Amino acid sequence: MVRNPQSGIFALGTASHAYLELDATGDGLVAAVAALREPRTTMGGVNLVAGFRPELWRAAAPDDAPAGVTGFDTPVGTMPATQHDAVLWLSGSAYDVIFEVSRMAIRELAGVATVAEETSSWPYMHDRDLTGFIDGTENPSLVEAPGIAVIGEGAPGAGGTVLLLQKWVHEAGAWEALSDAEQERVIGRRKSDSEELADKPADSHVASTDQDRFGKIFRRNMPYGTVTDHGTMFVGFCADQTILAAMLESMVETPDALMRYTHPLTGAYYFVPSVESIRRFAG
Repeated sequence: MVRNPQSGIFALGTASHAYLELDATGDGLVAAVAALREPRTTMGGVNLVAGFRPELWRAAAPDDAPAGVTGFDTPVGTMPATQHDAVLWLSGSAYDVIFEVSRMAIRELAGVATVAEETSSWPYMHDRDLTGFIDGTENPSLVEAPGIAVIGEGAPGAGGTVLLLQKWVHEAGAWEALSDAEQERVIGRRKSDSEELADKPADSHVASTDQDRFGKIFRRNMPYGTVTDHGTMFVGFCADQTILAAMLESMVETPDALMRYTHPLTGAYYFVPSVESIRRFAG
């Protein structure tokens, strides 16, 4: 049987997002989330992507869990470990429908889970993050992305993907005090067109997370926050968790120059099962 990834992972162009991280308060969280997702996957024009702490999914579906995938249970340098039991990522055309579907989801899960972390996000200047730089320059096309993000047929967890979710707050005053040229050396790219610098520093963000060295990932990052308190939701997908983990280790060990101006508040890994896998629990 072919197993298909949850479609919202690749639903580009959505204007409003919410991330609800959940802690289990009783038994049956996987089944309750599965019932929520099916058949309401696109209720009110909202894409709903559901993921689980890898150990929780493995306990529920031991025959359908990728080997070796673990939660974010130990800090990586200054990166905190804030692992929760499940995540719902909702995306759609406007915040009102995201708001309503989020409230519905929380009500229906009230008996088995509580919301531990909630973040709302939105695109900024089409494809830039709040540093002013284009985000996701090295992202694969939608044709290539499934081959990078999705576990292949025949392997445990086929059709699923590993999600790294981190909330990074920006030190806006310190960042904006830099000249464009200084910012470019921190990132390793030109601000105007995202062209990689030929002489980028070894501690630039591009160098410390070099996908030619570590492997490719598929990113769906989004800005979050208010005018005075804001940053980036890092939303990275990969079929191989070790690629994501190696990038984090490199950022800490280099250390990445960008971490002088932004730092993570949260860190969690989730396994996002295929549509067919999650449907097994939908009752």
